[in-house]
Amino acid sequence: MDASTQPFTPSADLAKSSIADAVVGQADNPLFIRKPATEDGWGIYELVKSCPPLDVNSAYAYLLLATQFRDSCAVATNEEGEIVGFVSGYTKHSAPDTYFLWQVAVGDKARGTGLARRLVEAILSRPELASVRHLETTITPDNTASWGLFKRLADRWQAPLNSREYFSTDQLGGEHDPENLVRIGPFDPQRI
Repeated sequence: MDASTQPFTPSADLAKSSIADAVVGQADNPLFIRKPATEDGWGIYELVKSCPPLDVNSAYAYLLLATQFRDSCAVATNEEGEIVGFVSGYTKHSAPDTYFLWQVAVGDKARGTGLARRLVEAILSRPELASVRHLETTITPDNTASWGLFKRLADRWQAPLNSREYFSTDQLGGEHDPENLVRIGPFDPQRI
């Protein structure tokens, strides 16, 4: 296998509790939540590819997220360093109290563990995001898993959830379902 096609798994050295923002899961199967690093770019790309119906961006885009936007993104790894969860987003320049969540991906090995919620809350608990009081994202009307996650977050944070169509099918080239803008907030950071 040549180097251009060889799968990349981040170093298990990055899967240590001393580096993690949070350790979740069972004692015999811990998951480590932390900021992404350059070494995670390919693993994030591979994870997102394995999580339909997510839109897959280029490996380069995930490298940029893992480096340029690392303070507002998170990965979850198992003890071997395999990336099993990822959340990307950013604080909106025009509304610094709003975090826009771009993508949530949880691999088969970590589904059903509440990892998506823990990733989101780990990011929003960081000092860099202390002024955030609203979370926004876009969701297609038929993505029941994402709707469920964001409704649970709103309930957990005791905050209102509102949505409206944001991008129409026509705006998305006619080959993509419409995207609804979903907004949770304002929320009290103490509830996270």
